Amino acid sequence: MTYRPNRAARPSALERSPFRNVETASPEQMWRRARWLMLLTLLIPGSAQLVAGNRKLARVALFLTLLAWASIALFGLIYLVNRGWFLSIIATPWLDSAASVIFSFTAFFYALITLDTLRLVKLGRLTGAARWVSLSALLVLAIFGSSIAATGAKVATQEGQLISKVFERGGFTAQADGRYNILMLGGDAGSDRFGLRPDSISVLSINATTGQTLNIGIPRNMQRVNFVAGSPMRQIYPDGWSCGIDCLINAIYKDVTDNHADAYPNAVNQGSSAGVEATREAVEWVTGLKIQSYILVDMSGFERLINALGGVNINVKYRLPVGGGEDIYGQPINVRRWIEPGYQHLNGKYALWYARARHGTSDYARMARQREVINAIVQQSDAANLLTRLEKIARAGEKLIKTDIPSPMLGQYVDLALKAKAIGLKPIELVPPEFDMIHPDFTAIRAKINQALVAESVAP
Repeated sequence: MTYRPNRAARPSALERSPFRNVETASPEQMWRRARWLMLLTLLIPGSAQLVAGNRKLARVALFLTLLAWASIALFGLIYLVNRGWFLSIIATPWLDSAASVIFSFTAFFYALITLDTLRLVKLGRLTGAARWVSLSALLVLAIFGSSIAATGAKVATQEGQLISKVFERGGFTAQADGRYNILMLGGDAGSDRFGLRPDSISVLSINATTGQTLNIGIPRNMQRVNFVAGSPMRQIYPDGWSCGIDCLINAIYKDVTDNHADAYPNAVNQGSSAGVEATREAVEWVTGLKIQSYILVDMSGFERLINALGGVNINVKYRLPVGGGEDIYGQPINVRRWIEPGYQHLNGKYALWYARARHGTSDYARMARQREVINAIVQQSDAANLLTRLEKIARAGEKLIKTDIPSPMLGQYVDLALKAKAIGLKPIELVPPEFDMIHPDFTAIRAKINQALVAESVAP
């Protein structure tokens, strides 16, 4: 009988290789092995365990790695197909919470895999610089990779908290003639004032397809306005909001808040207030536009937001005072300092003064400056800036903004805002000398707005 050796008992090529059979490996082979294990861990976490370590751990790690890659590819595809869907997903609070948990687990698991690779490298079999290079590289890899995932968890948590606190409503907003019209109110409840008054009033009229946006500025001192049909204010003020200097359009908010809040019993449950609803109905009457949502910006929080963004760059066109008052001739007095003409980088305090300064200037110039600051914030808020400062922005945003925009609409609105940023906002100022504020020609005002909407719809 001829003896035939059992070939199945022979070790495989992998088992004979230095990856697993380290006992017979030379120092040079161990150093080459360490470099490969580090590279595999960097590119395909879990593959180092597959060739040199625990295969059960390797299978789990490779599954999670492939799942992460597939998720990235899926989200990338969604972004390419429909950016609005992508933004809606990342703006959903419960998904942000889930993402935070996933990122946190990823940070822990990646550190585990990297440190296990450090065990597989066998530092004791390496010599000289190879030992310290391997140790340093894997520790850096563990810290860097885990830090990225931990940062993702932190960003997702902060984003979810901000969205859930500011955008509390659910549901969706219906278009009105192919547009979204948002009432923007800049409220000022400073220590020198009794209650909040929206001194800055404008309407962002956004094309729901192209993102082209009209920024319609309404002076705070507009008189003789009325309210749309069906408004409860029609019964309280049958002749409209018309009593001279005490009935400016910006005074509607405080009057209704103080005296007629019961006319809007459901306002608070709908994420609004009686003052906002009455102002909304007055602005709808003035412009002829159906306003679906509002955003109320507290100017005291405005300063914190700009500081959170790191300041804004403004082209100051004329000298403006900070602090002080006016003498009997209308000239600034007791000015603490001046904002000088030219390109200036303004922090929150001075950007707020730039937007609010009245002495030595007019209300209409003040309106224009407020919109300059808002446009500067929009133009200078790139993704990198927002992500690196999200925690500060979140803290400022909670105190800065009140709105009834439904959270499921955020993705679509952000997508339209990005389009508007690329195109630019077209301003429409309803100011003198074109329009008189004591006896406004509201028919002419609506005609001007309608003409701008028609011109935008036929623009190439």
